[in-house]
Amino acid sequence: MIEINNQTTFAALDFFLKKVANYCLKKLAIKKSVSIVLVKDKKIQELNKIYRRKNKVTDVLSFGDWNDQEFLGEIIICLPQAKRQAKKYNTSLEQELTRLLVHGILHLSGFDHEQSKLKEKKMFKLQEEIIEKICSISAR
Repeated sequence: MIEINNQTTFAALDFFLKKVANYCLKKLAIKKSVSIVLVKDKKIQELNKIYRRKNKVTDVLSFGDWNDQEFLGEIIICLPQAKRQAKKYNTSLEQELTRLLVHGILHLSGFDHEQSKLKEKKMFKLQEEIIEKICSISAR
């Protein structure tokens, strides 16, 4: 099950986010539920300060629950930051949200690009493979 909690005024993303999350979870053979929360700058900055001791806006945060057999965790995406990054990288909002969501799910699955260069390379390679597949399916 995938639960969406949109705390922004931007609507109509639920179906898209569920589709991306379902594909990613299936690709990783994960049979647990995920919660996706869309927030604004102020909320993600507050969470980033509390949990990562970084007093700045970030694009995505992941909070896992490794003791729960049915719940993988929660992914928090800053929608305004995703929009800014989509513009900066000259891509669509959907493509940027796909990147952020896949990145968050990989973190919840145990990948951590901050541990070593090798782990970073492995995580980002898998991330790009999943994103490419999702984008090719969406283009049909």
